[in-house]
Amino acid sequence: MTARIYRPAPNAMQSGRGKSKEWVLIHEQAAPRSIEPLMGYTSTTDTRAQIKLTFDTLEEAESYAQRNGIPYQVMPEHRPSVKRASYADNFRSDRKSSWTH
Repeated sequence: MTARIYRPAPNAMQSGRGKSKEWVLIHEQAAPRSIEPLMGYTSTTDTRAQIKLTFDTLEEAESYAQRNGIPYQVMPEHRPSVKRASYADNFRSDRKSSWTH
């Protein structure tokens, strides 16, 4: 079973960068999920899929995986592009799209 090391993207619903500065190590699911017949919940026998470890740097996450013999894959870091806009830009005469109410 391999693990994924990535840096989560910031929440789209908030302007802050909370929980997006740390690197996360999660294990990929080894066993398929099954539907529990009595209540209809999905369940799995794989307990590693529930573990989510956070690290301050990518090097710490990689060294943890190497020390414990966990094969891992590093996902590229997502850097969002900053789009600066002001309220006055809504009323500019050279807008690309027409202004509507």
